[in-house]
Amino acid sequence: MNIELDKLKYDEHGLLPAIVQDADSREVLTLAYMNAESLARTIETKETWFWSRSRNELWHKGATSGNTQQVVDLIHDCDSDALVVLVKPAGPACHTGARSCFGDTEAAASNLGVVLGQLYDLIQERDKTRPAKSYTTYLFNEGLDKILKKVGEESAETIIAAKNEEAEPLIAEVSDLLYHLIVLLVARGVSLEQVREELSKRRGGG
Repeated sequence: MNIELDKLKYDEHGLLPAIVQDADSREVLTLAYMNAESLARTIETKETWFWSRSRNELWHKGATSGNTQQVVDLIHDCDSDALVVLVKPAGPACHTGARSCFGDTEAAASNLGVVLGQLYDLIQERDKTRPAKSYTTYLFNEGLDKILKKVGEESAETIIAAKNEEAEPLIAEVSDLLYHLIVLLVARGVSLEQVREELSKRRGGG
């Protein structure tokens, strides 16, 4: 994790603001506070623990609701007095039942990263549950070779659609290709966060 514990600067109440973000989409889910103990428990359990200022006690996110947050990374800012907590949420972050405490806004819903993250979660769930009459289930049941074949077919169809002057066929084929690529990532156990990290490494040399 990208955090240097000895450099952290807690406020006069022994707290650090912690911005919790979806590790795949980078959607902001909530703002909470951590003290040294809740941070230690977060690192130990790899699930988020916070300090409740209103109740004056530690709380484990999802302990009663089941909406836990699996911690992917912890990052402190340049002044070492605030944290970003990247998580894979098992349910809504907000006590109202909303995915984010900042609301399920139209802008968030239309953000490509959010949509791809939601699609990844859905496909991952299909892989686990294998519901009947699901095309995604069919792909996972057929195995990696079938998934690779479909990725190849959709890639070829995307190339053909790109030769068309109209944008709609290309949009449709790219969407099909992205879906099958995410099926492939899930099948191989690769997360969108890993892809994002690789793209970030390449950004400087673009």
